[in-house]
Amino acid sequence: MSERPEAWPVLDHAELGPMIEYVNRVVQVAGKYSLDDPFEVGWGNIVLEVSPRGLRTPVFRRNGVTFAVHYRLLDGVVVIEADGASRTLSLGRTSVADFYTAFCEAAAKLGIPHPRSALICEIPAAPPNFEDDRTERVWDAHSARLMWEAFDLAAGGLEAWQAPFLGHRPRVGVMWGGFDLSATRWRPKRTDPGPKGPPFMRNAQLHEYVSVGFSFDNTHGDGTSPLDIGMYAYIWPQPDGLEGRSWGVEGADWHPDLGLALLPWQNLRRLPDPHGAIVRFGDAVYEAAVRTSGWPTDLVGPRVDGWYMSEHQPSEHAEHVGRQG
Repeated sequence: MSERPEAWPVLDHAELGPMIEYVNRVVQVAGKYSLDDPFEVGWGNIVLEVSPRGLRTPVFRRNGVTFAVHYRLLDGVVVIEADGASRTLSLGRTSVADFYTAFCEAAAKLGIPHPRSALICEIPAAPPNFEDDRTERVWDAHSARLMWEAFDLAAGGLEAWQAPFLGHRPRVGVMWGGFDLSATRWRPKRTDPGPKGPPFMRNAQLHEYVSVGFSFDNTHGDGTSPLDIGMYAYIWPQPDGLEGRSWGVEGADWHPDLGLALLPWQNLRRLPDPHGAIVRFGDAVYEAAVRTSGWPTDLVGPRVDGWYMSEHQPSEHAEHVGRQG
C-alpha cells in the first residue's frame, strides 16, 4: 500500500540545525564504546539502531556489566540500561560538557567504565573534546520528533532494500560520527584506498561496496555548503559511466562534483509511495554497480515477505521475482 505524502514531514535544515548539532555530539559519547568491540568490515558494529523512541547503541559487555544506551529523542532523555539497574539523564537545558560529566558519573555508578576517548569526531566546527563544548543547548521536542521521524521512515525503506542481499550487509543504522543513516552492501574484492584521509576512512575503503543512506546534511567536501536533506548513494571505488544514468526515481540525480546520487527529501516526500521510492533508488544504484563495476547479479535474492518464504519452495521464488519485475 502506498504511503500518503503528507505522512512524510517537511524537513527544514535551518529549523533542525541546532538540534542536529546537539544530538550528533551527544550520541558520540556512548557510541565510543563500540570502538572497543571487534572491528566489523565497514564499521557495521558501530551503528545506532533506530528504535521506537530514538536511537539505541548495540549491547555492550564491559567489566562484567551488560548494558546499552538509549537516546530517547521523543522523551528528551538518555537511559543507560544495565543488567543491574538503569540511570536516566536529561537532555534539557545543558551543555555537551555537562552532559558528558553526568554520563560518566552515572556510568560509574553502574560499574561501567568511562568511554576511552572524549574526542568529538567528524564535526569540523565542533570543539575538540566533549569537555570543551560548553555552549548551552536548549532541547526542542518538535525538532527531535522530526529528526526521529525522518530516521524511522528512511530506515524502513533502506531495510526493505537491503533485505534480499546475500552478501555481507551490516544492519541499517546511524553512523554516530557523520550522523547519517547507512545501508551498505559489500563484496570481498580488495581496493586501494590510497594514502589520503583518516585511518578509519581508509579502513572502510579496503573492499568494494555500494552505500545508500539518509543524511540531514549532504555537504561539499569542505563541510561548508549544505545540500538538500535526503537520500544519498555512491559506489566505491567510483566507476566511470555514472553520468546520464536513471536513478530509479523522479527527482533523483547524479552530482559528479560530490560523487553522489542524491534524492532530496522534498522530492521524496511528494511521491505517491516514498517507501517504495527508496527501494527503487537503491536498486538503481546497485544496477549501476552491476553495469559499471561488474558486481554480480546473483547476490540479490527474491524480495518477498517471510510468510511467502514459509509457504513456497525455493524453485518458486525466482518465478515470483520474475512476475514482480
